[in-house]
Parts: sequence; C-alpha cells; structure tokens
Amino acid sequence: MKAPKPKAMKPPKRFAVGTPVRVVLPGIDGIEVLRQIKKRNSAAVVLMMSAYHMVDRAVEAMKLGAFDYLIKPFHLTDLSATLRRAFEMLALRVRVRDTVETAKGQYDFGRVVTMNPAMREVLEMARKAAETDHTTILILGESGTGKGVLARAIHYASPRASQPLLELNCATLPDALLESELFGFEPGAFTDARRRKEGLLERAHGGTLFLDEIGNMSASVQAKLLRVLEESTFMRLGGIKSIKVDVRLIAATNANLKQIVAEGRFREDLFYRLNVMPLFIPPLRERQEDILPLALDLMKWFNQELKKNFVGFTPSAAELLVRYAWPGNIRELKNVIERTMILAPEGDIDASSLPEEIRKNEAPLPTLNEDPFREDPLVTLRELEDEYIQKVLAATGNNKTHAARILGIHPTSLLRRLKKEPSELN
Repeated sequence: MKAPKPKAMKPPKRFAVGTPVRVVLPGIDGIEVLRQIKKRNSAAVVLMMSAYHMVDRAVEAMKLGAFDYLIKPFHLTDLSATLRRAFEMLALRVRVRDTVETAKGQYDFGRVVTMNPAMREVLEMARKAAETDHTTILILGESGTGKGVLARAIHYASPRASQPLLELNCATLPDALLESELFGFEPGAFTDARRRKEGLLERAHGGTLFLDEIGNMSASVQAKLLRVLEESTFMRLGGIKSIKVDVRLIAATNANLKQIVAEGRFREDLFYRLNVMPLFIPPLRERQEDILPLALDLMKWFNQELKKNFVGFTPSAAELLVRYAWPGNIRELKNVIERTMILAPEGDIDASSLPEEIRKNEAPLPTLNEDPFREDPLVTLRELEDEYIQKVLAATGNNKTHAARILGIHPTSLLRRLKKEPSELN
C-alpha cells in the first residue's frame, strides 16, 4: 500500500518578522515561500535557514530579498545577533517613514498661508507640477520669499516623496567644490581625492535634487548639468564610466535668468531645459493681505518653540507691519516676530515692541479703497471704519477673534457690528 502523498504546504497569509523559513519543506520549496512572502509584502524581513550548504540557493535567496541565510548547526548567539540587526533595520525604516510623514505634514500645500490671488495661482500650478514624476521646475523670486519651502512642498506631494530630497546652494561653494559635491569623484581625480565619493546626483537617485541660486553656477558645471537633463547620465570627476540616474531637478534663483543669458553668463539651452515649469513667487510687499496672517501663524509657531503665550498684535503694531516694505520678505518677517517675542512682554505685541526699522518706516499707509475714479474721496468715519474692519477680516482669514484683537475691540462688539444692516452702517 502506497504512503499517502503529502499535501502541498501553502505559505501562511501573515508572516511574523524574523520568523525562520526552512529551505527544504514538504510540498513547497523554501525559496518559493520567500518569493510568496515578498510578493505579499515586499518590506517583510525574512531570515532563511537550512541544513544544506548550497551556495546557489543562498545567492538566489539574497537576490530575492532575504535578510540573511543561516546554515545549521549555528550558535544561538549568531541567531540572536542576526535578529537584533533585523529589528534595528526595521526600527530605522520606521524612523525614516515617520520623518517622511512629518515632512509631508510640515510642507503640505494646505499649510501655506496666503490670501493673495497671484500666490494662490502659483500654489495651484505647483500642485499640478508635483503630480508629475520627472518635470523640471524652476522657482523664481526674491531672496526670502520661500522658494525652498515651495520646493519641499512639491517633493513631498509628488510620487517621489518616500525617496531622498537633497539640497545644494550653488552660491555658497566655489566652482571646484560645487562640481565635486554635485557629481562626486573617483580616487586620484585631484590631490585630496583618496577614495571614491558619491555626488548628490547619485544619492538623490529616485528622488529630488533642489539646486538653489542656480544662476551662480559656472559655465563648466552648467554644461555637465545640461547633459544630466538631456540624457539622465553623468560621470564622476576623474571617471570614465557614465552613470544613469533617475532624479527630478528643482532649481531656484533670485536672479533674472533671461538677463544673464543675454549677458552670456548662463547657457541659453540650459535655461530652456530648466524653464519647463516656471513658478514665480511674488514678494511680500505685493502681498499685503498676507502679512498679518503670516505674522499670526509665525506667532503661533514661536509660542510653541519659545514656550511663550502671545495673543496677537495691537492695531498700531498691525498697521506698522502692514505698511512696512519687507525687503527681506518672509525670512525677515520671521526674524522680526522671533526677536520681538523674545524681548516683548507676553500678551498683545504693541508698536513700541517692534524693532526700530519697523517703527521708523516712513512708507505711506496703504489706502483702504484705491479707486482713482471715485468722485468724492472724502468718506464718513463710519464708512472708513467699515472698510478697515473688512480689510482686517480678510487679512486674518475671517477669523473674528484675531480680527477683534487687532481692532482693539471685544469679539462680541465685532459680531454686533457685522450683524447690522448696510443701511445702519451709514
């Protein structure tokens, strides 16, 4: 009588991390079990063990993604060390994933504070550009307008979000160092090149490379970068082998690239390669409606960072902030808010607490209703008050509590005022 044929052993639907998988199993091969595990969960950490020393099987297992391959008999200390390394790798994965999720939240497009129509249009274009996988993006704008923040928002909203985002400021490095940082080098490429170094392009493979102040790049580096954009290949300094990379490039500059192209300081062909999706961030002086909302958002952030309890701005302080030209844009606003919150008493920030350059600014106050065709520029005090209330509400995103604080009135008074019929307001 024949012995019953053993039933094929199906791999379980769930696999515990670190569970040993034998290579020789009844009805199914351990390599096939590994293949099925990786098919169900490519991130699973699988440790293989076998009583048979088969080099080809071990190599195949490692190619399929096994974490390690143990040959019996082995010491428990070896198994313990291997499991410890596996758990350390899993912990690192969790930290990386948490870091990416935190960055996604921090640089989410929805967190960008703006009520300016031009800025909202820029954000909408950036969202659409982020959804593409390879489109090159050129961010233009004055220093301090937030070009780096927009670049990070694009990366973390893109299909490349889980891959590296590497950044390089082209204005901070001399030409030779910029080239070696970007492309890497082989041993002997120059005097101090004792061993191979991977450049940012290699390390950003699969992700995004953000090159800030690209207008400062030398002609030789421009030529090499053009090859990367055209062929997705480059060579390390001193190398003879072309390296293929999959990188999205985001460039930024505060310079007028068209002008420096005309002056012969920037390659025209590179400019057109970079200018696939241009995004211009308007300066803060052209976004007056954003100044108070940004200031309040920064105050909220610094309350947490500095362990403070500031509430808002008095009307006089708000007026000074809005009429100041902000040559350093959002970066300058952030510095002013931080400095003021360190030195001023908690509560509402008054005009006297603001830095001297803000208080002594002699720029004219913005008009509340600029209409050059208005027949009678003289209005009643009540009309002027109504216009200013609406302006403050718009600046605070219709947050009536913040608006009342800036206006220096109780929120109930503001609500009562807003509920009046138009005829009653005249």
